[in-house]
Amino acid sequence: MIALKRQYDLVKNSRELLFGFCEKLDPEDYIKELDGFGWGSIRNLHTHVAECYQSWLANFGLKENTRVAEPRMVSNVQDIRNIFSDVDSLVYRFLDTYADKLDMNVKGPVPWQKEDEELPVLWLFTHTITHEFHHKGQIVSMARQLGYVPDDTDLGIPGT
Repeated sequence: MIALKRQYDLVKNSRELLFGFCEKLDPEDYIKELDGFGWGSIRNLHTHVAECYQSWLANFGLKENTRVAEPRMVSNVQDIRNIFSDVDSLVYRFLDTYADKLDMNVKGPVPWQKEDEELPVLWLFTHTITHEFHHKGQIVSMARQLGYVPDDTDLGIPGT
């Protein structure tokens, strides 16, 4: 489990690089709706990523009744940073809960299906972090479309 926590620390480091870049955007561009992207704006994508962690890890995996992030809760990068602070705590709590049970299946309802889903703990963790990186690429593409030259938001080296 220590390896997964260290892996998530790398995810957080990359996210911090992206947040730093987003803070350089005009605040109106952060929330500006763009055609051709399913979630519409950089803010909406950031919120969607947080909601994915909350839905899969808290509500599905831990059986908590967590209120998920919504775009109307976010007007700037600091707002999404605050939401991700809670997400970080959630991820570590999830990993601690299932420390020796990565192959265990968790069963429960998902909103878009009639039947319950049964998924391994490791899948839930992997899905949420790969989902974040997928949307990180979209955020960078959106920024380019808005005329910005993105900073390097790859994993980077922690502590540098």
